Amino acid sequence: MRLLNRLGFTVLSAVVCVVFAVATHAAPQTNKPLEIYFVDVEGGQATLFVTPEGQSLLVDTGWPDFDGRDADRIVAAAKKAGVSKLDFVLITHYHRDHVGGVPQLVERIPVGAFIDHGPNRETNDANTEEGWQSYQKVLADKKIRRITVKVGDMLPVRGIRAEVVSADGVVLQKSLTGAGSQNPICATAEHKPADQTENARSLGIVITFGKARIVDLGDLTWDKEMEMVCPVNNLGHMDVFIVSHHGLFQSNSPALVAAISPRIAIMDNGVTKGGSSSTLDIIRNSPKLEDLWQLHFSSEGGAAHNTAEAFIANPAGPDAGNYLKLTVWADGNLEVFNSRTQNAKHYSAPK
Repeated sequence: MRLLNRLGFTVLSAVVCVVFAVATHAAPQTNKPLEIYFVDVEGGQATLFVTPEGQSLLVDTGWPDFDGRDADRIVAAAKKAGVSKLDFVLITHYHRDHVGGVPQLVERIPVGAFIDHGPNRETNDANTEEGWQSYQKVLADKKIRRITVKVGDMLPVRGIRAEVVSADGVVLQKSLTGAGSQNPICATAEHKPADQTENARSLGIVITFGKARIVDLGDLTWDKEMEMVCPVNNLGHMDVFIVSHHGLFQSNSPALVAAISPRIAIMDNGVTKGGSSSTLDIIRNSPKLEDLWQLHFSSEGGAAHNTAEAFIANPAGPDAGNYLKLTVWADGNLEVFNSRTQNAKHYSAPK
């Protein structure tokens, strides 16, 4: 009996030691942040998410042509992040500044799977159809997995919760956790005609990482935003707003910005594409906003409407391809690094 007790104690001790060793080894993983690189593709989108588990999600691929400029910049960002393969590439919609870089990208870095909203709906536009067909050719030639998602689906990315809130013209109608209040801005909000392009089909996601929430709606248009946040705010508060549609006036309605009331906003505009004066004002006047960051100085916005130069990766003048990097901790702390200035600003989690 004593021998059995000793054996039992030895086995139990071994199990406890193993569990403790595993827990000790795993504990630092919980402290690792989510890293997000905003790649300068000069008025398109290419946003790279790298989770604490090392999984990568690239949202859009920038423009075609330019000798592979955008693909090269994406690969450079991936290298900085320690990523040698893109586990997932999400295509918000099929306009050239979002899907155009796919053929050049897959020649430079392996891609595990593409995620999209379904077929191109803007078949009457030659450039959009060309982008769609080029994307289809890559899927067929490279035999890369394709995942088509709908509103309510969760992306299969480890380390974050990424929920689809818009896709193929359908937007979220059921409130996310913590949302569901009436949006008072809706009573006096301006309405705009329904958009008929691929923009309104944009695949939008809300990412939750610990206490932090991030929204990226691609180029989702004003009319679709209103469906999602009026009269009921189905999205709720966000810590980070990846500004829709490069900051163009066709998106970023006051109703949306009021609904999400972000702590910081990051705009992937170009010098002559995006950054509409009205949008810059709407975002900067958001009452809970601490700072607006921009990939480029907006020539339309000028000195009166652009954010302060310290928060712009590429100010007026020749484009240097500077990027912004957002670090998100699970406790809600944030930090934005400007590769041009080599300075970072920290944002403490709300108490």
